[in-house]
Amino acid sequence: MKPFYITTPIYYVNGRPHIGHAYTTFAADTLARYWRQRGHEVVFLCGTDENSQKNVEAAHKEGERDIQKFVDRMSAVWQETWDSLGISHDVFVRTTSPEHKKAVTALAAKVWEAGDIYKGVYEGLYCVGCEAFLTDSDLENGLCSIHRLPPKPIKEENYFFRLSKYRGRLLDHIEAHPKFIQPESRRNELTHYIANAMADISITRQSAEWGIPLPQDSSQAIYVWFDALINYLTGVGYGSDEKRFKKTWPADLHLVGKDIIKFHCALWPAMLISVGLPLPERVFAHGYFTVNGQKMGKSAGNDIDPTALAKEWGIDALRYFLLREIPFGEDGDFSLERFKERYEGDLANGLGNFAARVLAMTEKYLDGRVPEVVSAPVEDLWTAFNDAVEKLAFDEALRLIWLRIGECDRLINTEEPWVLAKTDKTRLERVLYILLENLRQVSLMLWPIMPETSEQILARLGVLAIEKSEPLSERRVWGGLKPGTKVKKGDILFPKKS
Repeated sequence: MKPFYITTPIYYVNGRPHIGHAYTTFAADTLARYWRQRGHEVVFLCGTDENSQKNVEAAHKEGERDIQKFVDRMSAVWQETWDSLGISHDVFVRTTSPEHKKAVTALAAKVWEAGDIYKGVYEGLYCVGCEAFLTDSDLENGLCSIHRLPPKPIKEENYFFRLSKYRGRLLDHIEAHPKFIQPESRRNELTHYIANAMADISITRQSAEWGIPLPQDSSQAIYVWFDALINYLTGVGYGSDEKRFKKTWPADLHLVGKDIIKFHCALWPAMLISVGLPLPERVFAHGYFTVNGQKMGKSAGNDIDPTALAKEWGIDALRYFLLREIPFGEDGDFSLERFKERYEGDLANGLGNFAARVLAMTEKYLDGRVPEVVSAPVEDLWTAFNDAVEKLAFDEALRLIWLRIGECDRLINTEEPWVLAKTDKTRLERVLYILLENLRQVSLMLWPIMPETSEQILARLGVLAIEKSEPLSERRVWGGLKPGTKVKKGDILFPKKS
């Protein structure tokens, strides 16, 4: 079976990772874990975009003249950050690696052979922040609409890719494959852009001091986007491991921010068509990320370090908040106050309290032993949960879980196990089994999103070691919690903060 191949954008190394980068990467990690849990082979790619003028300027600003030394150091920071946040990537691509340079050179040669590269003169505006040439539609009051800075006027001889040649092919593909660009608002935006504004694009820079040379003219460096997009091929063996590449490509899902969707849904598929490679199955663009209502950035002084938050509150709490608070695909805002509210309400008083109550009552009233199995429905919940995750509606998936937690809390309050312990032992055992098995079920659902918390709960239920060896199709069947299994309450899952 073909692996499920998912990618994040590769990130510039002109700065350290901030919470916006973590947002995208947590989402990709969740999907990678989701499909692994279901028995699929997964290839999860992330990495660093190093052949960028932004990186050159950042190095010079630090007084570093050796650009390679700078990107080596900064790429290591990104890798260490993802490791510290528990990101389960399979491939970490660097665009200064020999493998990537080989892949770029090979693909550029094929595009050249297809007659899709020609020499011309570019005269216009260039935004270093976007690493893109801008048109009037990209400007607001003469400034880049994204970075709010004036673009640089440029006139130079370089090489162009015949992007407009593929206008009809791209529009046909989008129409025939409604899921290719998501959400729908982005698909409509791209359809309009391709039909009315897309033009041939410069793919080299004559004045660039850093980058991969064009094979046919070493005086020109390949433009960063034409170079960077090829990382999705590099990471699965293009130009170096043909067997692995054929097994893995095309990508099942590219996750991107909406600011770079034109490159991923116009330039990138056109490049692939040019060289005869299949297109990705789906590109999903999430919205902009703000902090307390303000655009995040160094100049605003509000780019939040995800590792610091995770150290104070826990990785899973951060994952939960970002995926629960912001509907994926829409613009979202991070507020520390709102984060604290979610932590206290949903995690400490919600999931954490539910787990503690059920396990504590089992210890107190049943000597910590699971009672006899009691039947109850759960399949409809799994169906709705799976549907939400596969639509990338993470907030909805989590809402469904917390609805079930709420139902269980109401069952506790209605049945009053502390009273049943004195009056009706048989009914007490029935109620506690339903609660314990629901705790196991929601923990299984939570594993892709909150893996550490899920494994802690399953361990307290006495089933983690057993369940890891069983396929999810068997684990999720109601009644998997076996009578007589020893459970323990354990420490507080989400300690309240002062």
